[in-house]
Parts: sequence; structure tokens; C-alpha cells
Amino acid sequence: MSEFNTRLSLATVLMVFVVGDAGLFAAEKASGGHAAPKMRSTDYREVPDQPYVPVPLKERVTSPAGRGVANGRVSVQVNVAAGGGNVVGDAANEPSIAVDPTDPSKIAIGWRQFDTITSNFRQAGRAFSTDGGATWTFPGVLDPGLFRSDPVLDFGADGTFFYDSLAGNLDCSVFTSTDGGATWGPAVFAFGSDKQWLTVDRSGGPGDGHLYQNWSPFTVETFNRSIDGGASFQLPVVVPEEPYWGVSTVAHDGAVYIAGVASFATGIAVVRSSNAQLAGVTPSFDQTTVVDLGGLPVGFSDPGPNPAGLLGQVWVASDHSDGPTRGNLYLLASVDPSGPDPLDVHVSRSTDGGITWSAPVRVNDDPAGSNAWQWFGTMAVAPDGRIDAIWNDTRADPGGYDSELMYAYSIDAGQTWSTSEIISPAFDPHLGWPQQNKLGDYYDMVSDSTGVHIAYAATFNLEQDVYYLHLERALFRDGFESGDASAWSISTRD
Repeated sequence: MSEFNTRLSLATVLMVFVVGDAGLFAAEKASGGHAAPKMRSTDYREVPDQPYVPVPLKERVTSPAGRGVANGRVSVQVNVAAGGGNVVGDAANEPSIAVDPTDPSKIAIGWRQFDTITSNFRQAGRAFSTDGGATWTFPGVLDPGLFRSDPVLDFGADGTFFYDSLAGNLDCSVFTSTDGGATWGPAVFAFGSDKQWLTVDRSGGPGDGHLYQNWSPFTVETFNRSIDGGASFQLPVVVPEEPYWGVSTVAHDGAVYIAGVASFATGIAVVRSSNAQLAGVTPSFDQTTVVDLGGLPVGFSDPGPNPAGLLGQVWVASDHSDGPTRGNLYLLASVDPSGPDPLDVHVSRSTDGGITWSAPVRVNDDPAGSNAWQWFGTMAVAPDGRIDAIWNDTRADPGGYDSELMYAYSIDAGQTWSTSEIISPAFDPHLGWPQQNKLGDYYDMVSDSTGVHIAYAATFNLEQDVYYLHLERALFRDGFESGDASAWSISTRD
């Protein structure tokens, strides 16, 4: 793979911040006098490197808002001005989404907001919809003028929204909204560090309502929780195998699973905490498995579609359905397989609580040898057990990086997948960069009883913007209930 020899290997990235106790130091947090997790010295990427450049509202020029239409699927721009138009000259990327389970018409999306692409300074963008994503309101960023990055949104069973944000001092803050993202409470110090993730317990068990946060091992301790609905966060604890570039999930029985690239890039680590749901004990991890997903995720690949960013993170999700797949765990990531193909989306499943995992299955269906990039692979599991996956795909631009957002689903626990469907127009991911040449590090999605809610970034306006797309439940529900995949609107394949 000589054409990709400038790709920074995972092992190299990890060695930057793992090797040697000499790189460790402890400090006292300035915020609230909290005892700090032990930090590892490293070349952080998510820190202020350029000053804040205010852009007065009167100087912001607007154009018609972007709309992406492909195969009848309509994507709606989220980061819009007060009149609903696109703000010219800004950038928005790395979106995350929350959907109110008690009222799916209420949706919030957060993103990295660059008020001008002439500066690398970013803030916590946020918007909300009260009509199921048909229209969006962007009231302005959280904490105007403060550096924020790595937005992660999730929601509680009661419809409370949470927004996890990395600040410029490498602390994380969590904001709470009880009105569908229209307003947010004050920032709550949450420890954390770069490339964090947040998940909320909706299991109905003893940990219901707990917030769990994990992050990449820029600190020795990389996991903590809130047992009071985000009002405060406990001291972090150590996670075995130090998984990085990954997310977490809460299983049907309340167990917490964290997935990510294992230390020294030996595979994909999946670690479990069975007792994090118990408020009276210090969380510990009772199971660790390293999974062969048929390759590893890639970061900082130049040449590539996202040179300064990740090409996807590791997703883990749990099946909460009432059918025979209840309790299954799934892993999905864009990985670099053997051979010349730069990236494929692979998935694996566990039917025994993460102890053993199936051989990886390739989700994308481009012909062997096309050597296309399937990047930003993202997954969610619906309440009925359907697995949904999206990714950016360059198969229609051989030798180039123009990408279309694609979708596929599985109704048999990930063993077979539907034919890949194009759900966005093609776009050039190299357009609209701020002083940081990437489209962020991830997309996000939520699968619920109404369908699939997708938040992604694209350049339909010839600049970076955030879009919302809803794939309706009616498109596939009849086939799922009958068990006849041919009844779905999208054909299936092995």
C-alpha cells in the first residue's frame, strides 16, 4: 500500500501518548479545585492554536440553505441563520444528535462551529428542531467566544438531552437541556480529555439515568460517570486495554461496554463494567476482549478523504429488542483490510455478552478491487433489533475522494446486509476547510421506532455544513415484521 505510506499508523499515534512513566504528570484542576486525573504529555490536536475572531451578525452574508436530494431522500441543512439561510464563509462539522424518545419531533444536533474558515478557532454549535427535523433553529453557540470541540449528544429515557463538550484546557463539560435542546443549562465540569464519548443508561435498571463518559488515553484514568443526572461527575477510573477512538453503550441488563482500538493497536478492545450501574460502588471492569475486526481504523491519512482527521471511530451497540436477538452486542468500524483496498466497513457480533465475537462481515458491497474509501462508518440499533449503518463512499469517483453518503441495514443480527443505497448527493470533502484540513472525526445517528435519524457533514454549498436526514420507518417495517426481507424497499444481498 505504498500510495498510503504517509498514513500515520495507529501504533505510532498510541506511542506518542503511552510510552513511559516519564511522560506522566499530575496537576490540580483549576476548575473547582478537583483532583486531576494523571495526564500524559502529548501533542494534543484539540487545543486552541489560533485566536477567536468575532464575526458580527451584520457582516454575515447568507445564501439559500443547502438541500441534499438523492433517491428521494432529502437532507436538510441544520446550521442555518435566523432566516433559515446558509451562512457564507463559516464551517460546521463533526455532528452529534439526540432525539427525544417521548416525542421524536424534538431533536437536537451539536457540531464544531467555525465562524470563519480564516480561523481554526471552534466553538460548540447547536441547533434544535420541534417538527421532526423539517426546520432547524440555530440560536448561537454554547459559551460564545470559548474554544470547544468534540461535541457528543445523548438523551435519557425521560427526554432530557445532554451535550458533552471538550474545552481548550482539555477538560470536558456537560450541558443539560429539558426542552428538546432549545435551551441548555450551565456547564458542569466532567473531567475527561480528548476524543471523549458520552452514553446515557436507558435500561430501566438500577443505573437508569446514569451518564457514562469515556475518552482516549491522554490520561491514565479514562472513564467516569454521573449518578445524579449530570449535576456532577465522579473521579475517573482506569480502563483495561485503554481503548481509544471509540464509543460506549449500555446493554439491556445495565452493563456498560466501551470499545476502541486496543493499546498498541493489537485489535479492537471491548471492556465491560457490570457494576457501574450500582451507585454505591466504584466502577470496575470485569471483562476484557480483544476482537479481530479484519483491520484497524485509520487516522491522519494524507493522501485521503480526511487528511487531518480520523476516517471513522469504533462503534459498539447493544440490542434492546424483545426478540431472539435481545442482548446481542455489535461492533462496527471503517477499517483498513489486508490488500490494496484502503477502507471497508466491517461488523462483528457477540451473542454471549462480549466474551466471543463472530468473524467480521463486510457491510459495503462495492466490487472487490474497486479500492474505494468507505469512511466514517457509523451504526445504531433500532428497538426492534434492526441494525442500521451509514458511511461515506468514494466508489463513484475512482482514484478520487468525492463521496456519497450510503446506507445499509441488517435484520439477521449482522450476518447479511441490504444492498448499499445512496442517500446523499456526491460532495467533495476537501472543500470548505478551516485552518484544519478535515471534515471532523465522526458522524452520528439514532435508530428508533420512527426510523433512522442521521446527522452528517457535507459540502453541498461548496463549504462545510451539517445536515439532518430521516429514513422513515414505513420504508422497511413491513418486511421486518414478516421476516421477509424482499418486502423491504431496498433489496438485500449476502
